[in-house]
Amino acid sequence: MTTPPWKDRLREAAERLRPAGLLYSTYEQRLFAELDRERLPRHVAVLADGNRRWARLNAPDRPLVAGYRAGAEKLREFVTWCDEAGIQVVTLWVLSTENLTRHTEDVGPLLGVIERLFVELAGSKRWRVKCVGDVTMLPERMAANLARAEAFSAGNDGMQINVAIAYGGRHELRDAVRKLLAAEAEKGTPLAEVAETLEIDDIAEHLYTAGQPDPDLIIRTSGEQRMSGFMMWQSAHSEFYFCEALWPDFRRVDFLRALRSYANRERRYGR
Repeated sequence: MTTPPWKDRLREAAERLRPAGLLYSTYEQRLFAELDRERLPRHVAVLADGNRRWARLNAPDRPLVAGYRAGAEKLREFVTWCDEAGIQVVTLWVLSTENLTRHTEDVGPLLGVIERLFVELAGSKRWRVKCVGDVTMLPERMAANLARAEAFSAGNDGMQINVAIAYGGRHELRDAVRKLLAAEAEKGTPLAEVAETLEIDDIAEHLYTAGQPDPDLIIRTSGEQRMSGFMMWQSAHSEFYFCEALWPDFRRVDFLRALRSYANRERRYGR
């Protein structure tokens, strides 16, 4: 017999009212209330790592896509947490250029999950959503859908969300240099003059995130303590926070702890 929906809701409510749940909720609220608003990051980036491992541990009898879906749901929660905290820009790395070399039966479902996530975020009418990555590596239909969704969200005045799809740090620097050289060639600038006058800001103006503040805080989950080429240029002065939780298990309290850790640090910028 199918359980009536009201019984499921009653059970869920009872779970939330358990003492442990109340203690957790109280602690979470205290963390949020105690954050120093003047010291929060403007731009938070996250390497949402561990979806496949989560699937193998929690859904061994289901396809790996179960992990991707759980990870996408957590990303939806994450952007809401960022919005509540007043973060101006959030970057989500969901697919690397290396990920695209996996077997087709693995990559296909992942691309579907990512496309749905992007379109849903862009369609919320709350945020501006931008695809950052080498879209030429994506299927044409997917790239077109992402472009339409991005254009749809461009007029929103809420938080900026970058979704890093087919992203690689080396690819980004390559593309930035290509765009810079193409722009100078169009103006008729000799290559020797470009080499002599090139400045750091000239390259920064052609990055995927041009015009945005660099990430102040970069979070990586699943216990990995490496950057894997993520935002190589922009992360020169970023603060890093590594969390053991696999991405689908990442909690709001983990996010608040990351913000607290950031707020308690003294940023030196190499000085």
